[in-house]
Amino acid sequence: MPSFDTVCEPNMVEVKNAVDNAAKEIATRFDFKGTSAALELKDKEITLFGDAQFQIAQVEDILTAKLVKRSVDVRFLDKGELQKIGGDKVKLVMKVRNGIESEMAKKITRLIKDSKLKVQAAIQGDAVRVSGAKRDDLQAAMALVRKDITDVPVSFNNFRD
Repeated sequence: MPSFDTVCEPNMVEVKNAVDNAAKEIATRFDFKGTSAALELKDKEITLFGDAQFQIAQVEDILTAKLVKRSVDVRFLDKGELQKIGGDKVKLVMKVRNGIESEMAKKITRLIKDSKLKVQAAIQGDAVRVSGAKRDDLQAAMALVRKDITDVPVSFNNFRD
């Protein structure tokens, strides 16, 4: 029976490259000389450091530009709250989304079931498996998910005939 998986997986190699390029640009820019502006990637968290909220916004703009240049969707970033650290410095932690959360998975399965397409959707871990008898129905389900789910960057893999 033909099937595919709906997933939310960033290309972590490209994310790491974008963070490295942004860090290199921050180190060489004149307006950041002598400040604590920096960013680092640990596990699936990007931490931005700066002297003020304005500087964090500049670092975030540089990071976003580098991610877009490397074809990484910025919707993968889950922005946290601005935190004060020692002295007058601030930091911002951004999590890189990986996997579909249970609420979004339920929303996708409900969307597919309500569409009256002849396919079945089942939640499997952090992915949603969609199976059906015809390939055309699966492609219609893909188009439906792409059109209606806009707040999370979903992709499709593991397509089987």
